[in-house]
Amino acid sequence: MEKTQTPPPPPPILPKPTGFLARVLKLRRPVTVLGLLLAITLFLTWLPPEQRGEIGRAVLARRSLMVALGLFTLVSLSLLWARGQAIDNHVFLLFNLWGFRPRWLDILMWIVTQIGAGLVAIGLAIYLYFFKADPMPALQLALGTMTLALLVEGLKEIMNRARPYLINTQARVIGWKAPGRSFPSGHTAHAFFLVTLLNFLWEPPLIGTIGLFAVAVAVGITRMYVGAHFPRDVVAGSILGFAWGIFMILIDPFWPLWFPF
Repeated sequence: MEKTQTPPPPPPILPKPTGFLARVLKLRRPVTVLGLLLAITLFLTWLPPEQRGEIGRAVLARRSLMVALGLFTLVSLSLLWARGQAIDNHVFLLFNLWGFRPRWLDILMWIVTQIGAGLVAIGLAIYLYFFKADPMPALQLALGTMTLALLVEGLKEIMNRARPYLINTQARVIGWKAPGRSFPSGHTAHAFFLVTLLNFLWEPPLIGTIGLFAVAVAVGITRMYVGAHFPRDVVAGSILGFAWGIFMILIDPFWPLWFPF
């Protein structure tokens, strides 16, 4: 009986970072954790006490945010469930290996996954600021994206979950192997944050809202397709991104007080 051979890895879409860029990528996680702690400390020190109280009460009163935080906690605790890893790995391989995967589909999925890289939100913020003369949404997008990046990196350091390709030798990686830890998915978090905030800012009809969140779901699927994340990483990232978007919406009335343009 012949042994089943593991298919060869697909050719790289982009070369793996080397030299200075590789060193920067290696250091960015501990640096972002320290940056997150410093940013929180400075912000709370600068914020007037009455505004701290108002924001705290608004957060506690927003049921959707409380539900999201509760779900994120449950998904995080589920990592302690040994059987969960086997289920996670099985579902991951369905998205990562199952079916016909031509080269053009690999490239398309890699392009779609970049929507969650954070650069799309920053690019949109730059466009709104310079070409639409609309500084407040631009500021919300830019600062929300940067603070979410810090939060994701901090959680990755705390959760310390390995990437799929380090656990499963069958994992098929499209592009270069993502460095760092796996939980939660940063790309998915950024995608859901972006569409949640845009849905608030643009107030599209129902079909527009469905379309926005469909894009975010697609980003989450691509994270498994390209071999970067397990399903629970993606679920946690989607919840975190949605919650961060809701938080940005909650503090919307305070932006003119903090940044009086």
